[in-house]
Amino acid sequence: MNYPFRLTFYLVGVIVFSAGITLTINMQHLGIHPWDVLSVAFYEKLGLSIGSWNIIISAILITITFVIGREYIKLGTFMNAILVGVFVDLYRWLDILPNATQSWTDILFIILGIVIMGFGGGMYNAAGLGAGPRDGFMLSIADKLAAPIGRVRIITECSVLVIGLLIGGPVFIFTFIFTFIQSPIFQFTYLRLGRVVLQRDYKQPDRATDAN
Repeated sequence: MNYPFRLTFYLVGVIVFSAGITLTINMQHLGIHPWDVLSVAFYEKLGLSIGSWNIIISAILITITFVIGREYIKLGTFMNAILVGVFVDLYRWLDILPNATQSWTDILFIILGIVIMGFGGGMYNAAGLGAGPRDGFMLSIADKLAAPIGRVRIITECSVLVIGLLIGGPVFIFTFIFTFIQSPIFQFTYLRLGRVVLQRDYKQPDRATDAN
């Protein structure tokens, strides 16, 4: 396995994914992903930063996953838990991404942010270094309950959404259509780039043989 290539691939994916999250958060009046609703709600009510709450929530999910089914916890799980939060805060601090203008362009930017999230998420998952804290948590719950993954995801994200809404998080129309845009792009990117990663792995021994 070509770990340096996979690690680089993973890091680029996380950086892209975090940019997408930040862009959607900048357009939060239109609604954001349920997990981000929770992070933004805690940020607005309790302080710290959105990235910090992302890390805290990820740490809690990893702990629960470790107790339920640690097979979904790998190097990439811990990297995701820390780096996504760090990069979201970095993007917000740099203020290099578009901010809301309360005009029709906000709709274009939030759609772009969702597309970027789908691409970045598919990319870092294609590296094969482990599921993110949220995906690992939902997969472990599904295994424990012997329940369909899709059903567990829907119930989990709806529960998170309700909690975020009760706390006062930004919930609006794009919160509910987020998955319909992000998921197909994630799947397409994951499958296509997954082949690229595997092809790179297969070529690695050839180089070693040629060198000898």
